[in-house]
Amino acid sequence: MKTINQLAELVKGAEVIGNKETVITGIEHDSRKVEKGTLFVCIPGIHVDGHQFIPQAVAAGAAAILTTRAEVEVPEGIAVLLVKDLTAALDTIVPFFHDYPARSMRVIGITGTNGKTTTSYITRAILREAGYKVGLIGTIQIMMEDEVFPIHNTTPDVVELQHTLAIMRDKGMDYVVMEVSSHALDQNRVAGIEFDTAVFTNLTQDHLDYHKTLENYMLAKAKLFEAVSREGVKQGKTAVVNVDDEAGKTMLEHASCRHLTYAINGEADLRATDVDVLASGANFTLNHESFGEMVLKLHITGIFNVYNVMSAVGAALAENIKPEIIEKVLQGFTSVPGRFELVKAGQDFSIIVDYAHTPDGVENVLRTARQIAKKKIIAVFGCGGDRDRTKRPIMGHLAAQLADVVIATSDNPRSEDPEFILSEVEAGVKEAIGSKHHEKITDRREAIFRAVELAETDDIVIILGKGHENYQILKDETIHFDDKEVAKEAVAAHKEGN
Repeated sequence: MKTINQLAELVKGAEVIGNKETVITGIEHDSRKVEKGTLFVCIPGIHVDGHQFIPQAVAAGAAAILTTRAEVEVPEGIAVLLVKDLTAALDTIVPFFHDYPARSMRVIGITGTNGKTTTSYITRAILREAGYKVGLIGTIQIMMEDEVFPIHNTTPDVVELQHTLAIMRDKGMDYVVMEVSSHALDQNRVAGIEFDTAVFTNLTQDHLDYHKTLENYMLAKAKLFEAVSREGVKQGKTAVVNVDDEAGKTMLEHASCRHLTYAINGEADLRATDVDVLASGANFTLNHESFGEMVLKLHITGIFNVYNVMSAVGAALAENIKPEIIEKVLQGFTSVPGRFELVKAGQDFSIIVDYAHTPDGVENVLRTARQIAKKKIIAVFGCGGDRDRTKRPIMGHLAAQLADVVIATSDNPRSEDPEFILSEVEAGVKEAIGSKHHEKITDRREAIFRAVELAETDDIVIILGKGHENYQILKDETIHFDDKEVAKEAVAAHKEGN
């Protein structure tokens, strides 16, 4: 607990109106989470203004209000912390309020367009095998050992993130493995976090609706390497970087700490050689000076997963995990939810669900499917609304090139017209489809059912874009929708029909 005056003293130009000795027991910007003694943060949003919820926050027990508005009205006895810049103030006071929880744990940050989730899960598994208690903050969920909590952003905002880190510290976590998005880095949601190892997976086109250029996107990612290079209370900082990716050079330029590079094609500290990608997995040899050679037979497949494994091994080596522990985990690792995940419902063809939602992701997954396909590949995919429009025709073109049958459908249309999104996807499909079978089915459920109907023995139906997600975001509502569930229903219905 801190007094409101202690928080004010950290922020230049801050002013306390009311009792300076007001004790703060928590910080929240959601009035539904406010408890007795909370500092309620009034965020003026585009659609909702936090100031409207002051009465609800006070009724729930808020002791004080954080705002940029001098004229704000609050009930008697409620203190006000007035600041000039709300974001900057939160970046400073929230980590301080929680006593900088990241300083009490080793923190591994993973950034890149693709591969963050798989890398984080493998890294977590290695650390746990080594005997450490591990927290994970990822795209799919937050985990504290075996406890699972839902998540809404790849990297939560500073209020939620610091609160989560504080809980992890209090539960005795030794390590936190975090996926760190470019948005989070650009918006400094990771303020107050002392990273120990930073991992770069790759950089391909994504989020240009936000970053505008690939250069801006790359420089946002590079902020993680500036962060890991800063002096802190912990020792042993390392940048783990994929140098087969052109952007790896930029990450290293921003990392003034120890470098650990990895590659398949180029020279690097950690290299994969004799790579053999099979339907059942991937075989290759890892080479590093600390252990010489490590011959691996993995249960996950695809060149992209060879890179993901090297990312995780690089992080583990940076944290001085023994090679025999790393090898044991890799030999037994099977899958991550929604990442090249097989759906088995008794059908005589394969169904694979994958989160791929970028051009690079779609290409990686379809090329891997092509390596293992005995017959046709039927691709079901779409593109999200209110996101980078330039990637839509590119993804359509790639799907038409690499699959035998293309069914374009909705992803998360959000506020956009699904038909308009599909028209932009279709422009790319039509460039490359030639005489191959192609359909446009706006309803995603109907599209999956159609793909299953078209599938024959030994074909592969690959459903792209949503992976682990169990919802679909429409214009005016979010509905339950799980690609795996729908695929199983489609198989059952197809069997009945036959």
